[in-house]
Formats: sequence, C-alpha cells, structure tokens
Amino acid sequence: MISKAEAIGNGYVIVISLSGKESYLFMMKKMEDTLKKNQEELIKKNKEIDESREKIQLTLEKLGKTYEELKASQLKILQQEKMASIGQLAAGVAHEINNPMAFISSNLGTLDKYINRLINFIQTQSEVIKSLKDMKAIDKIEEKRKELKLDHVIEDVKGLIAESVDGSERVKKIIHELNCFSRMNEEEYKKADINKCIESAASIVWPELKYKATLKKDYGTLPLTKCHPHQINQVIVNLLINAVNSIEEQGKITIKTRDKNQSIWIELSDNGRGIPEGNLSKIFEPFFTTKDIGKGTGLGLSITYEIIQRHKGDITVKSEVGRGTTFTIRIPVI
Repeated sequence: MISKAEAIGNGYVIVISLSGKESYLFMMKKMEDTLKKNQEELIKKNKEIDESREKIQLTLEKLGKTYEELKASQLKILQQEKMASIGQLAAGVAHEINNPMAFISSNLGTLDKYINRLINFIQTQSEVIKSLKDMKAIDKIEEKRKELKLDHVIEDVKGLIAESVDGSERVKKIIHELNCFSRMNEEEYKKADINKCIESAASIVWPELKYKATLKKDYGTLPLTKCHPHQINQVIVNLLINAVNSIEEQGKITIKTRDKNQSIWIELSDNGRGIPEGNLSKIFEPFFTTKDIGKGTGLGLSITYEIIQRHKGDITVKSEVGRGTTFTIRIPVI
C-alpha cells in the first residue's frame, strides 16, 4: 500500500506503511515463543516421566530383591526347623540304640573271653586224646572233630568276634555323632581342634563316600581356635557331599589342613566332573543348583558360605570341567 509519494529531483521515493508487517511479525514471534515454551514444557514433562520410570524401575528391583531375600529367609527358617526336627529324631534314635548297644558291647567282651577259654580247653583235650592208647576212641573223636569242622570253627570264631566288636564300636561312634548333631544348635563358641571337626564330618559322610571315592587326609598340626565346631562339621559335610555327587564312578577326594599366617587353611579337592566357568560366580547364591528338581535345595553352599563368614573367614573355589574342583577355606585363629 502506497501512502505517500514525493518527487525529489528526477526520481521518486516511495514510503510504504509497515504497520501490517509489524503486526504479522509480532504474531509470528508470539507463536514462536509459545511453541518454544510448550516444547520446553514437553521436554520437562518427558524428563519427569523418565525420572519417574527410573524410580519405579528401582523400586521394582528393590521389591524383587526384598522378595528373594524373604524367600531365602523363609527357606532357611524351614531348613533350620527341619534340621531341628532331624536333631530331635537323631537324639531319640541315639538313645534307643545306645541302651542295647551297651550290653551288646559288654556281652561281646565276655563272649570273647569265654571263646578263648573253650579254644584252650579243646586244644588241651586234643593233646590228651592223642596220648591215649585206645585207637578206636581216638579215631571216633577225630572223625567227629572233622565232621563238626572244629579246626575251621576255632580259626574263624576269633575273626567273627573281632568283626562284631569292631561293628559295635562303629555303632557307638555313630551314636556319638548323632548325639553331637542333635546338640548342634545348643553349641557355644569355644576352642576346638579343626582337624577333629573334619574327622567327625568325614565319619558322617563315610557310608555314602566309601562306594564312590577314596579319601586322603593330609592334616597339618593346627592350634586350637574359637569356633562353632558343629557348624564347621556342617561345612565339611556339605563340601564332601558335593564332592561325592560330582564323581561319576570311582574317584579321589583329598582334605588338607595347614596353619599359616595366623589362619587355619582347609583345602578340599576332588577329581570329579568340575564346575563350568559360568557357574563359579553363582555357586554360593541361595537356590542355585544344577541338580534335577527335587534332588537339591541349592542352599548347601550358601549355608557353607554364611557359616564361614560368621567365623570371619573366607571360602574360594577353583574348578576345571573334566578335571575336578578345589574349595579353599581360611579361618582366622582366635
């Protein structure tokens, strides 16, 4: 729109009104500012949504972790209750077996003495008979002796008595271990010989172990240290059972103890199937197991780890598939 024209010299100067353009530019600027503000608000809201999402994710992770911890605690409580029930059962069984075993052991001792007297008498009688002149009587007695296989009986009876005495001693040892097991939760923190703890644990596992592996013991001279002896027993029992389960046919398990740097070191090795590298970081986690469903709770090694931690020690593992596994435990001497 031309509002005014002035002739200057030979040309013209045209003056255009800018009011419409200014209005347009003002509107555009206002729209741009509004759009920018809305965009900033949108970015802010998106950021708040992302932060909220992260918080929700963290909360869910915490809830999941708490749930797993509660689940682990519940199973550990159930395990403790189960162990307590087994302990009560063990105490009852030990008591019931202990009474008849007392007189069986006593009777075997007396029987051994009586058998020795009878053998002595038979041998003396044989010598006297041989000195007699009645050959018919001698032949008849000798025939009867052979018929009754008295020579074999005399030779065998001592072995039978010895085996029976050994068996009764083993039963007494089992009773002792059952009594110790039943008192495990009542045990106090006290000075103990770790080698004896290991020996006790090995005797518990022996009935299962002897068919799968040979057990080599290499005990060092150890100082007494404060611990919960039967908890240490449980650690060794768990590791021995794991070792036995890892052996396919006939294998070898070695236990070695040493006193070094104010600590007691226990090394338990087997030549079983080994643990895959990907599982080594998980084996001490609750519920982790490679066993078939129903054949393992996945708590054995986590309980083992917890017991060693309670004793201010540590436990490590090295393994190679097809070669075997070695667990190393360090317990400080207190």
